[in-house]
Amino acid sequence: MKIKDKIAIVTGGGSGIGEAAARELATRGAQLVVLVDLSPGVHDVAQSINEAQGRTAAMGLIGDASSDAFRREAFDRVIAEHGLPRICIPAAGITRDAMSVKLNKETGQVEVYPSELFKAVLDINLTAPTYWALELVARIATDRARRGLKRWEPTEEMEGVIVFIGSVSSQGNKGQISYAASKAGLEGVAATLGKEAIFYGVRCAVIHPGFTDTPMVRALGPEIIEKQVLPYTQLRRLIKAEEIADAICFLVSNSAVSGQLWADAGWHPPA
Repeated sequence: MKIKDKIAIVTGGGSGIGEAAARELATRGAQLVVLVDLSPGVHDVAQSINEAQGRTAAMGLIGDASSDAFRREAFDRVIAEHGLPRICIPAAGITRDAMSVKLNKETGQVEVYPSELFKAVLDINLTAPTYWALELVARIATDRARRGLKRWEPTEEMEGVIVFIGSVSSQGNKGQISYAASKAGLEGVAATLGKEAIFYGVRCAVIHPGFTDTPMVRALGPEIIEKQVLPYTQLRRLIKAEEIADAICFLVSNSAVSGQLWADAGWHPPA
């Protein structure tokens, strides 16, 4: 599927991998990249992209990616003002790291990871991306029905592409029970939705980045990065967000690629 002249929606587009993906899509000729983020800074990112491209290549939308109403309003506005989105990168995500069961040596009390944190991480990292993807498929299905089209045929161009942002943590990572569960869940969503959405000509894929130089990873602190991340990474450095963005665009543009792509820089944690 060609990126050029397509409309893309990227959640979490105000920073990190989402921002890098938005910039790369614009560079590759996307008609418009819609950046969705909670932070007002998303407008600054969009303006920066427009200045770099010398055209209106991006627009920012401020809102909660986990809100059903906001998601529908975002699609309604984009379709009304610019046309039907064909690319969806639901990149918004959070971490709430802590050991699942932790013994307090001083008190002898056991602390269990709070269920409210588990639910919050799944809501943002798993449920929200799933429904941004479903919204794209639904809008494309509606458009095809309007045009009198039924099952997508390989003689047609692809109608759309969804790339979920997984993580190497989906394999399991100490202190990340909620984050790992949310990212592993995306594998099941993509595998199932891929079988269903192709009826309408929409492909689904998952990219699993390793530890990438983003605000989320930097928040771990330099000591953890130096002692627990870099020694187990073959490249011995954090991955650049631009490298992940390039891989995302590869998944978008190459229709022969399906399933999961691991962009982990050779990260192999100890047992």
